[in-house]
Amino acid sequence: MEAINIKAYTANTSQIDAIKAFMKALKIKFEVSKQEDKPYNPDFVKKIKQGDEDLKNGKTRTVTLAELDGLWK
Repeated sequence: MEAINIKAYTANTSQIDAIKAFMKALKIKFEVSKQEDKPYNPDFVKKIKQGDEDLKNGKTRTVTLAELDGLWK
């Protein structure tokens, strides 16, 4: 058995029920999860938390407006 991920952007619960009925009709095992379960990529969350920790520990760098302006050129 191979597992795949499919995201379906439904407008209402009747569409969700229709998808479930379709999967059951084809005898495909499935599970439904909401996007709120994991709204952010765990690697992204880890980087943000590391940045917060660095800020608390004083591991920061001050950038002048001239240096910042130089990044765009």
